[in-house]
Amino acid sequence: MKPAAPIPARGVVIDLDGTLLDTIPDLAAGVNAMLADLGRAPLSVDRVACYVGKGVEALVHRALSGRLDGHAEPALFAAGYPSFITHYERENGRHSKPFPGVLEGLDAMRQAGLRLACVTNKPMAFTAPLLERSGLAGYFDAMVGGDTLSKRKPDPLPMRYACEQLRCPPHLVLAIGDSLNDALAARAAGMPVLAVPYGYNEGRDVRSLDVDGIVDSLAEAARWIEPV
Repeated sequence: MKPAAPIPARGVVIDLDGTLLDTIPDLAAGVNAMLADLGRAPLSVDRVACYVGKGVEALVHRALSGRLDGHAEPALFAAGYPSFITHYERENGRHSKPFPGVLEGLDAMRQAGLRLACVTNKPMAFTAPLLERSGLAGYFDAMVGGDTLSKRKPDPLPMRYACEQLRCPPHLVLAIGDSLNDALAARAAGMPVLAVPYGYNEGRDVRSLDVDGIVDSLAEAARWIEPV
């Protein structure tokens, strides 16, 4: 489903994991090192990918319980969470790579005069170093992490805050993401939204999302933007 028409915009808000960068290799390494510390069997990379999207705490709960809606026992989570943090601090950015079309898309958006923000559920302690290590930090006028505010996606608060940081009204800020969290947050904030099909989306089909279109890459997304 391609957009029906060019999307007027002054700014763009872009998700991180599954949209800008393929971070699953690093996340899976951190998760499986945590599980090894706890004497548990490792998870497949595909399983870890399904667990990504609602922040680090949710990832740890899901990995320890084996369910998308699972919650680990308090004592188990208390042991697992700091273990994951320690291992992921080491792994963060080691193997993450931009998806095809990301650099081309970001370059095109900046050349068009658009203001850019990265909005993610990943804590800022991981977000800023990851964007620096991947060479993407310089593209963004603002970064909003999962712990920047009192709420995170799918709540619209991070999206609205990003629009404030970009000094653009929400209806003129395009959101681009890979998941239900991105679509729900953008819609609730009054923003147009495009989805990319290559991300994680907790195992769901991206075609089920309420979005204005699905684009193959950020490079294609840039071609649908009409700067205003």
